[in-house]
Amino acid sequence: MKGDPRFGTYYAFLSLFTFSMLGLVLAENLLETYIFWELVGCSSYLLIGYYYDRPSAVAAAKKAFIVTRFADLGFLVGILVLSFNGGTLDFQTLLASHTAPLVGLILIFIGGAGKSAMFPLHVWLPDAMEGPTPVSALIHAATMVVAGVYLVARLFPLFALDVTAMQVVTYVGALSALLAATIACTQTDIKRILAYSTMSQIGYMMFALGVGGFTASMFHLFTHAFFKALLFLCAGIIIHQAHSNDMKSMGGYRRLMPLTHICFLIACLAIAGIPPFAGFFSKEQILSAALGANRLIYVVGVFTSGLTAFYMFRLYFSVFWGRPSHGHAAPAHSGAAHAAPTHSGPAHAAPTAVHRTPATEAIPLVILAIGAIFAGFVPFSHFVTADGMPATTHLELSSAILPVSVALAGILLAGLLYARPSGAPDKIAYAFGGFYRFVYHKFYIDEVYLFVTKKVIFPLVGRPAAWIDRNIVDGFMNALAGVTAMISGWIKGFQSGKLQDYVLYFFLGIAGLVVLFIYIYT
Repeated sequence: MKGDPRFGTYYAFLSLFTFSMLGLVLAENLLETYIFWELVGCSSYLLIGYYYDRPSAVAAAKKAFIVTRFADLGFLVGILVLSFNGGTLDFQTLLASHTAPLVGLILIFIGGAGKSAMFPLHVWLPDAMEGPTPVSALIHAATMVVAGVYLVARLFPLFALDVTAMQVVTYVGALSALLAATIACTQTDIKRILAYSTMSQIGYMMFALGVGGFTASMFHLFTHAFFKALLFLCAGIIIHQAHSNDMKSMGGYRRLMPLTHICFLIACLAIAGIPPFAGFFSKEQILSAALGANRLIYVVGVFTSGLTAFYMFRLYFSVFWGRPSHGHAAPAHSGAAHAAPTHSGPAHAAPTAVHRTPATEAIPLVILAIGAIFAGFVPFSHFVTADGMPATTHLELSSAILPVSVALAGILLAGLLYARPSGAPDKIAYAFGGFYRFVYHKFYIDEVYLFVTKKVIFPLVGRPAAWIDRNIVDGFMNALAGVTAMISGWIKGFQSGKLQDYVLYFFLGIAGLVVLFIYIYT
């Protein structure tokens, strides 16, 4: 952010967000939580749209605000349902009641799903990368997007009372993790890849809660903050040097950016779940909990873990090992012709001078890298457990063989395809044909939203509402103003400002009183 003309404004917005997030975590009841929840959304809107001179940033801020408003409506109604049922808004009293209606829990989860970018309310998160990269590292990797996970975890004893609610949390989380990991395998924008990675990891945390792995979920929330923030900050340094977000315009940076290269590699190993890095311990606890509760979710979790290793090392090898693809042209075959993004500007070559990382960049990277390496050794279950519930999940090393093997296979495959320039990725895209295009376009979920908005909501709801607003609401107010103006036209002569008129009214009043007293009271 050095040299930014609105440097003070940026930190004012960031301070507002920090205040809001701390208030959300420290809130003692649902009403306080909701107030700070909305403040978090407001400050996120300001930060995403920080570069207000960019139409894409303005559109992203509005998109995030509108999508989360729909989810927050569910959260508000859920609060009303739970407080009516429990007779209180206080967390401790609600949890002690050991009762909660299913509809209230589902509505609360909808609010959490919107803030945490769970399917199908995830469409705002990739676009939110329009904000400054430090914002992405903080609020879109480690704090705000895990607020939904925190909310479900805060009310976990109530969710655990209802099997249906837990299943909803489980399957939505697993589906979000799988879809996001699949999409990330086809993207080329660095920050969007990390955004989908965030969505996938939050899905992990959610389905961990759904299968009863409370401590495992919170442990992964803790370790994820280190390596994902590290990835975003490294991405910011890379983008600053390459003047591009597209990994195809990058390559061979490992010698030119040695510290960034090492830190990025550490973060990739951590998120891939390779021992002894932090992500291994928390991810294996989640998979152990899933193995004991739901084999299908366990299989999805292991497969998603392999995809995570593949797309992260696809990014790593493309940026630090391969060579930039200057043309950015789509392959000539039909399979990838529609998949390659277009760029209005020329491709940027790799920098030719070694990037000297200043202390203001290096120190945060080193601190986060240390956390990404050693945070897994923290005895997390000794500090964080569900309220009054034996929810601690233990790591079974024997069950870690399969997930680690799958992750290593993903890394090996990414290395074979992207460590050296080759036509293999294009051939694979061609082989998958329409499915590849389907995934590259994010399953066309954004297009579905636009269709529903423009073809369904606007004609059926928007236009009638606009007519009512224009003709009935505005018509009533205009009529009221017209009547007021007409009456004022009648009586404005009484306040003409002419002294002779006031004297005349005065004597007419006296004459009237004289007549009243003489002819009526005598």
